[in-house]
Amino acid sequence: MRYFLQISYKGSRYHGWQIQKNAKSIQAIINDTLSKILGEEISITGSGRTDTGVHAVQQYAHFDTSKKLIPEESQYRFNALLPHDISIQAVLPVTDNAHSRFDAHQRNYQYHIHQVKSPFLYGFSYYFRPRLDLEKMNIAAAQLATGEEQDYECFSKSRSSQQNYLCKIEQAEWQKKDHSRIVFYISANRFLRNMVRAIVGTMLDIGTHKISLNDFEKILQSKDRKRAGRSVPAEGLYLSQVSYPPEIFS
Repeated sequence: MRYFLQISYKGSRYHGWQIQKNAKSIQAIINDTLSKILGEEISITGSGRTDTGVHAVQQYAHFDTSKKLIPEESQYRFNALLPHDISIQAVLPVTDNAHSRFDAHQRNYQYHIHQVKSPFLYGFSYYFRPRLDLEKMNIAAAQLATGEEQDYECFSKSRSSQQNYLCKIEQAEWQKKDHSRIVFYISANRFLRNMVRAIVGTMLDIGTHKISLNDFEKILQSKDRKRAGRSVPAEGLYLSQVSYPPEIFS
């Protein structure tokens, strides 16, 4: 039988989602935990990768097992053995061909910034002091959120193995949460490696008037990662939601 896991995690202690040699990953920890509890080798497939230090409010993964699971009971058993910074929010029965990666039709990310030093936000938000022009940053964000496929190679990690750089961004918006906290919201059908962190880094250059809105448009057209801004730290980035068609849930 096939099941989806809805997962939350703090990425600080892990070298990203995907299994790697000689490095601790979230996927490996969950594989080992489920294998011990279910008494058979379990290998989960995630909706996508998150890099080292990136957090997830809502990540999904699917796995197959020979056992019929009681969702609430299984959720409790899995969480009892998982470390404190990984949590199973739900165990969901799905159709036999449901796929956590290929059936996902929208992914949402958030990037959190705080501008007043706070020990309580350390590791969960990027501390960035310079004053920001949010109005201009949102004008730039609107150039991304067209709802149509566009080439975003300029924001993709160099030497990426992507087959294409086309993404359909539905939302891109900066919101001020209080006197010191700012959050960037972005949603798309897919994201390239390091894409959100490169977009945020470029928009911080707009917000601090290092580059103009006209420069931003030229960067988009260039398909050249070297022309875009730096990649901001992973600690402020969250995979916040992954959406699926309802018919895959059984």
